[in-house]
Amino acid sequence: MRSPRSRDQCFSARVLFCRMNPGNGTKKKAMRQGRLSAVDVDPDTVAEIQSLFSKIKTYTKPSNGGWCLPEPNVSLKYPGSEHSHLQTLKTSLNAVKNQLSDKNVQVWHQHTTSTNRAGKVIAVIRSVANAEICTQAWCKFYEILGTFNLIPEQAVQNGELNTVHLCEAPGAFISALNHYIKTSDKTRYCDWSWAANTLNPYHEANGGGTTIADDRMIANTLPWWFFGSDNTGNIMIQKHLLELQAFVGNMHRVELVTADGSFDCQENPDEQEALVASLHYCEATAALLLLSPGGSFVLKMFTLYEHSSVSLLYLLNCCFHSVHVFKPATSKAGNSEVYVVCLGYDAKEAVRPLLSKLIRNYGPNLANQEALFPNTVIPDSFMKQHEDMCLYFHKLQVETITENLYLFKGMSSERRQRLDHVRDSVAQEYLQRFKVTFLPRSRWISRNTVTPACYAVSAGRPLGQKKQTGSFNERRELQTLSWRERIHRSFYAPCVQRHCTEPAGTGSLLQGPLTNCQVASWYIIVGAALPAVSNSAFCEAGLLNYLNEALGSAQSLDWTRVSCTSCHAVCPGTVLSDVAGLCTFNADNDEHKRQCLVFGCRSVWEPFQNHLRDFDLTFWAEPLFPQTGCILLHDGEPLYQQELLNCVVVSLQRLHSGDALLLPLFSALSRVAAAAVLCLHMCFRTVKFRCPSPSASVGALLLCTDFCPEAAVGILPVLKEVQVHITQLLEEKVETDKRQVLQFVPIEELLTQGLTQFLWNVNSEIIQHKLHLLMQPE
Repeated sequence: MRSPRSRDQCFSARVLFCRMNPGNGTKKKAMRQGRLSAVDVDPDTVAEIQSLFSKIKTYTKPSNGGWCLPEPNVSLKYPGSEHSHLQTLKTSLNAVKNQLSDKNVQVWHQHTTSTNRAGKVIAVIRSVANAEICTQAWCKFYEILGTFNLIPEQAVQNGELNTVHLCEAPGAFISALNHYIKTSDKTRYCDWSWAANTLNPYHEANGGGTTIADDRMIANTLPWWFFGSDNTGNIMIQKHLLELQAFVGNMHRVELVTADGSFDCQENPDEQEALVASLHYCEATAALLLLSPGGSFVLKMFTLYEHSSVSLLYLLNCCFHSVHVFKPATSKAGNSEVYVVCLGYDAKEAVRPLLSKLIRNYGPNLANQEALFPNTVIPDSFMKQHEDMCLYFHKLQVETITENLYLFKGMSSERRQRLDHVRDSVAQEYLQRFKVTFLPRSRWISRNTVTPACYAVSAGRPLGQKKQTGSFNERRELQTLSWRERIHRSFYAPCVQRHCTEPAGTGSLLQGPLTNCQVASWYIIVGAALPAVSNSAFCEAGLLNYLNEALGSAQSLDWTRVSCTSCHAVCPGTVLSDVAGLCTFNADNDEHKRQCLVFGCRSVWEPFQNHLRDFDLTFWAEPLFPQTGCILLHDGEPLYQQELLNCVVVSLQRLHSGDALLLPLFSALSRVAAAAVLCLHMCFRTVKFRCPSPSASVGALLLCTDFCPEAAVGILPVLKEVQVHITQLLEEKVETDKRQVLQFVPIEELLTQGLTQFLWNVNSEIIQHKLHLLMQPE
């Protein structure tokens, strides 16, 4: 670790100081050039800022070498037992945190953001350094890089650096490391390679509570991301650990592993440490497997009171030359987050027997079975240091929460002025201490112009964990209500309760034919069969969660019997008139009358033939909707996908230039259904939708006009190959480890702004309509 700087080195009698005013371009320019006015900083402020950047506790190994790896035969064998002193700290901390249970989470977050001493660091870095994905995670990891010698000297000397990043979405640690490497004299000439893992934000079975939706780096760097053979990205699956080892097999050495994983524990904050324990064990096991001797490991943890944390910290101390527990200044002081920084991996061979046992027991219950080590093999000297360390961070967190509670009642203007003064000084100290400098966009990791889903949809889309509203007590009360009552109280209530007076979708339009798709580069991804569609890159997560909850409460469901008598029924004649209005006149079609292929019931549409003027109606059976037992799969149900793709293939084979198509769509939440819409976008001049459908079907109706047969030539072979794969997988007799086609168009091509926005609109209207129908009295 770098030697802590003295107070005189960190601060002189006068320090650089500037109040951040986003509207003041002169100050921004001066800050970039280092020409800032100097002001006096009082000794108390100096001490406060010094302590903010010095929240480090380091384990000191006994000189007699008393800390060593226990024998593998005692690991994962005995039940874990609590440490009374640590449990007292846990009880004490939870009692303080429980004082927040009646606070509105949004109001409280706004308050603690305003009192956070490092709260202006992000804005300063964005202004000065042009940092890629400049989030709090970026600032925390850059601070870790500037505080510890994470990059081994051997990597610098060899000019080659290889790193692996676990649970990394959205990619802020990677972008911070890139910034550090490319602006540091020590590392700027290193040949850097990296690989990353995270829960796949595009996998439909990954739930919103654990999956980060922010894909702005992932969409641009997909080849560097490991999602495993089932495409989920779940690092807690045993086979994925071994597959990850093969994925990074071309790296001669791995010098750094980071692990920034966590779960959404806001509904059970008292047990956060226990809830994430198995994830931490899996991350540590992966690091010990992948790291080369001399390498570094950074692991995000929280409180360290449980026996699982004690055992894990002891294991890391036995495997690394030095272990530090660090609370970055840019980590909000009121939370339990700490980073365990392990330097100098020096037990690669000694840990192999224990590592083999950990791999055999690897999985989501790794820390929930028997204790990694019984208390009897953990030295008292380690426990004394561990308890002192826990007491130190407990004191810091309790002091911060207590202060925030006091300031929540009100703050004098003098207190606010001094706090703003400290916040400005901390931001400037961060820049100086860690030598943060400008990095041009051309040297970012994501340099190309792919527009990821997070930029392609409405600004209200959450780019991380689910949004919290109200107080903890209020959210607990909501959990006691029925799903109907929760929707009535939710943000979505107005749109769900509103009866349909006119068809939705009149303003959504895809203009084609889309010509920039690289069909030759399309490939099929097969993974574990979806148990449900819990997540979609083409839908607002909150709406989908409500629909799944409503459907989950239904023992059986027949959509043809679900209706609302107050809703306006779309007239088929209106739809056909819209099709006629969208079609362009083409003299080449004078020899034959154009056709409109309808996937639906002849008796519904044929009476309105005259609305289509120059078209003949032809009919084909519409795709069947998912079976009753598969209602949570939506359009992810393989049989439905097979029928939907068959409808697309039939259309591309039967239609001629200028023809039209009417195709019912149950939804487009899955990548397969989204790709089917993309294929239509490539083959028709316009694609629109209407919701609800004029027939008794639930879902939307796609209106596709002015068919272009040239585009279909390259698409048809791909669609037929996908159909073959789906059929083969449906015919597999293996009940365990069932697989299905998850994707056949690269996600980058599905995440173009126009298509993503169109699918977002389609799915929003479909889900709102389905919820509206389900809300009706039975």
